[in-house]
Amino acid sequence: MAIPHLLLVNLGTPRLPETEAVREFLLEFLSDEAVVDLPAWFWQPFLKHVVLRRRPARVAELYRSIWTAEGSPLRIETERMVEGVRSLSKGRFTVSSAYRYGEPSLDREMQRLAREGAGRVVAVPLFPQRTDATTGTAIQRAREAAARAGIASRLVNVCIAPNDAGYVEAMTVRCREALAGNDVDHLVVSFHGIPVRYDRREGHQYTDDCAATTQALLKAIRWPAERTTLTYQSKFGFEQWLTPATADVLEDMPRRGVKRVAVITPGFLTEGLETLEEIGIQGRESFVHSGGVHFIRIGAVEAHPAMLRSLAELALRSA
Repeated sequence: MAIPHLLLVNLGTPRLPETEAVREFLLEFLSDEAVVDLPAWFWQPFLKHVVLRRRPARVAELYRSIWTAEGSPLRIETERMVEGVRSLSKGRFTVSSAYRYGEPSLDREMQRLAREGAGRVVAVPLFPQRTDATTGTAIQRAREAAARAGIASRLVNVCIAPNDAGYVEAMTVRCREALAGNDVDHLVVSFHGIPVRYDRREGHQYTDDCAATTQALLKAIRWPAERTTLTYQSKFGFEQWLTPATADVLEDMPRRGVKRVAVITPGFLTEGLETLEEIGIQGRESFVHSGGVHFIRIGAVEAHPAMLRSLAELALRSA
């Protein structure tokens, strides 16, 4: 009998920190109707003739600021998570990764699993806070890819709970590591933003999940709610997004007497442009420029043993 397979699904990353590779990545990403749901007759010409002419060179430069000798941080850490969970599997299941955008794609990985006769495929999006723009599109594409590969009946999609015990334990350790010996006035808990109408349409599932994660984290680290602000980052486009915006909060805090701040980004299990550059570089510069004295960016959970144990348990429970 074929053993089950755990498929970790992350967002994706450009192949290289170069303009053409970034343009290719952005075309796929911003063509996803779950990410930008504007009418195709309007959005696609605007995307191809305006956004993809101006944005890729600038974004490529940002990627170069975080790229490592090994490659993309997101890809490196996703593969480390795969290796870590594999070491816990003890032959009970196999493990690999795929990306919603870029390579290896879900189609490519489902085709490989079909050829190799994999058993039950447990696909886990690496996004603990649910919204169609992340978990929803990953689950839908996994279903489509499995159907094209002829293994739809073997697929089960499973989400990480926003207050999953291993996830919260891993964040707790990261907080304690970063805050040890540091006097911090305030904790900013920053999640990726989505348009307000998306959250409303989805019954506020995303904002509820963000709140659940924040509450579980504060309880675990025994941090007071009155010294915490939940924020949203990475706005794109002109419509109203969830607030307060992380960038605005970091710029305003020193003016209100908050000079020492720590920022954690629970929605990102692996490091990437949004954590290393947007928070670690832009956020820090904005805070200090406004009069802040001490800025700490708390790292992603990545391949922390507690997070890996939770992923292994998801595979075993769902197989």
